[in-house]
This record gives sequence, structure tokens and C-alpha cells, in this order.
Amino acid sequence: MRAVVVSLCLALTLSFGLAAIAGEQRATGLNEVQSTYLQYCGGCHGIQGISAPHEVPNLRGQVRSFLCTPAGRAYLVRLPNVALAPISDALLAEVMNFVVFDLDGSSSTVPDTTSYTAAEVARLRQRPLTDTGLADYRERIVTELIDRCGAPASLRAYSVR
Repeated sequence: MRAVVVSLCLALTLSFGLAAIAGEQRATGLNEVQSTYLQYCGGCHGIQGISAPHEVPNLRGQVRSFLCTPAGRAYLVRLPNVALAPISDALLAEVMNFVVFDLDGSSSTVPDTTSYTAAEVARLRQRPLTDTGLADYRERIVTELIDRCGAPASLRAYSVR
């Protein structure tokens, strides 16, 4: 089942990318950041950040929790599909800020949370998580977020195992 979901996500991403290359107009009413999210992330994570949580992590109500620790904050940008996205550092920073501050939609607050900057994103993208076991790494990050920051236990709903 997971292979089907991943294949579908890749197909959607490819079709969105080809539409952009062909110069098709962006969806009406969406700004550049929202259109970029939809193009590169929305096919799997859902237009509103709600996905099948056992197959693809939900963003809505959860993703802001990752900003509670430096490791969690870095993890979001270093994920391969994020770090290797073919967009500028500045645009990726804006997309990440949209995801964690707007799309998350929760009223939870993470103390001392600052927006991603293009410089921070550029630095983090230099070390994408392509050489590590993502399942174990995510599990360690999530455990720390739950134990240290009171992040929702629903972060454990997704498992890449």
C-alpha cells in the first residue's frame, strides 16, 4: 500500500511540475507560496495539510511542534523532498513558514519560535537527510518533542517502518 501511495505522490508531483514547465496558469486565488506548497507538497500531505496519517504525516495540528527543538526544526528542512526541492532558498523558507505557521492551523504555541530565513534554509539544505535511516531518526525527534515539549502523541501515528 505504501508503495502505491508513494507512486501516486510522485506522479502528482511530476504532473504538477510538467504543468508549471508548460506555463499553465497557477490555481486561481493562490499566491506563489500556496501554489508552491500545492505543487510540491499538497499531493501527498493534502491541500489543507491533512493526509492519511499512517501513510504520510499529517501537517495540520502537528507540524509546528517540530519547531520546539533545534533538531526538530532542522529535521523539517533536511527531509529529502524538502531539501532537494528545485526552488530557491528564499521561496522554500516562505513555504516552510506557511506550513508551520498557517497550514498547521493549531492554536498551540511553541515558545521562542522564529520564522525560517533564506540563510537558515540554505545552511540546512546543504545536509539533506539522505544518508540516515529516516524511520529511526524521526522516531528520536518525535520522542524528544513529546517528552520535552508536550507535542501531541499523534506525531507517532506515522511510521515509515
